Amino acid sequence: MRIFVPADSAAASVGAEETAAAVAKAIAARGLEAMLVRNGSRGLFWLEPLVEAETPAGRIAFGPVGAGDAASVVDAIADGAAHPLALGLTEEIPYLARQERLTFERVGVTDPLDLSDYEAHGGLAGLRAALGLDGAAICQAVLDSGLRGRGGAGFPAGIKWQTVLGLDGQKYICCNGDEGDSGTFADRMIFEGDPFLLIEGMAIAGIAVGATEGYLYIRSEYPRSIEMMKRAVAIMEEAGWLGASVGGSGKAFTLRVRRGAGAYICGEESSMLQSIEGKRGTVRAKPPIPAVAGLFGRPTVINNVLTLAAVPLILAKGAAFYRDYGMGRSTGTLPFQLAGNIARGGLVEKAFGVSLRELVEDFGGGTASGRPFRTAQVGGPLGAYVSAEMLDLPMDYETFAAAGAMVGHGGIVVFDDTVDMGAMARFAFEFCEIESCGKCTPCRVGAIRGKETVEKILRGEDVAKNVALVEDLCEVMRDGSLCAMGGLTPMPVLSALRLFPEDFDRAPRMAAE
Repeated sequence: MRIFVPADSAAASVGAEETAAAVAKAIAARGLEAMLVRNGSRGLFWLEPLVEAETPAGRIAFGPVGAGDAASVVDAIADGAAHPLALGLTEEIPYLARQERLTFERVGVTDPLDLSDYEAHGGLAGLRAALGLDGAAICQAVLDSGLRGRGGAGFPAGIKWQTVLGLDGQKYICCNGDEGDSGTFADRMIFEGDPFLLIEGMAIAGIAVGATEGYLYIRSEYPRSIEMMKRAVAIMEEAGWLGASVGGSGKAFTLRVRRGAGAYICGEESSMLQSIEGKRGTVRAKPPIPAVAGLFGRPTVINNVLTLAAVPLILAKGAAFYRDYGMGRSTGTLPFQLAGNIARGGLVEKAFGVSLRELVEDFGGGTASGRPFRTAQVGGPLGAYVSAEMLDLPMDYETFAAAGAMVGHGGIVVFDDTVDMGAMARFAFEFCEIESCGKCTPCRVGAIRGKETVEKILRGEDVAKNVALVEDLCEVMRDGSLCAMGGLTPMPVLSALRLFPEDFDRAPRMAAE
């Protein structure tokens, strides 16, 4: 028998380490022939620590299990008895059963650092298939799948790969794991729950475009993720799936893990390249694009974690299998991340086309406070706010873009009716002020002036005039900034102004007596 207690950072934050120790003690006390496995999180955060046990009928779940509950839960597992924390078969929990887990099919299921467990659940099938193809065929499969960048821009991954394939000389694969958006945690769950998947995806990318070196850039705020990925790289090297001859193919691919230094701007691809090169993380002017002159001035594929993690399945099961999920030009699935004021926060992997209402209400259970939903910010701190009237929008790139919003990395931060949208608009400018690299004037200065102007609005000073000034400033930042840091900051500000004008209609300030 195997008993599972997640070692995921989210689970650890609510006591999973203490629960695991108590479960191990209870196993020993009962004299059970059971192995304690530290798996990744299933993504049902309100049930963490979630303890699972293998049974002839399948894995059963208990949660949330504190250290004080561990002994009674182990007794229930051993005796097949009822328990108040029992949730039944894990796969039949509605939150999981209604998902379409492709990228996250192994997360929470396997031992993250057991390569044989990874292979037993379909791992390495994509890389093996790729080793039997030439680079052009691999790139074509990725293009045919419709896979688009999951970092927010939604650019077709296959086109980027084909560009790099067509160039000569030293090439690189860079994975952007600087997951700094508020309300996002999907990358971290891959790092900690299925690290071999990401390595496999990066190796396939390297084989496809003729790159022999890869770099995985992870934010410094993810120490456990960095440790897990380094250990996973070492295991893959020892097994022959990284190095001078990947899988005995004669094709080389090596991988290095790099730690970020805490700058949000290094989630922007050219700033990340600067950081990997040991320089200050500032934006590079384009052209040239990184696919032509990227890391160390050489052709470079830069993809997000979720993009590269989707690749092994495409090679293993075919482009058509992946393309059959989703809607329109938004093919496949996206792991949506529910956070903020929400009753059931966690990860929901669904095909594009699922509505925001289904995610927030059906999966998320509405607000944690029980108060009415007022808004959600979709796509991180630079994403737009949506109103209750927009909850039936299908989650796909084109629909959201037409509504003045973006899907981004799939983060959804929920707010109830107590939120002050004027304060949120101010925060958008303040966030940009703090995180700007300072290289371009529209972002560096515009964020400061924007914050000051919103503060005047909130004090009731010349409201109409200052609202017009904010709108004009946002146009300058959107059109004149070097990157999305300044270019997208107007999105949350303008959406707040457009959808919630009453929060900016402040009474004029009374003169002091």
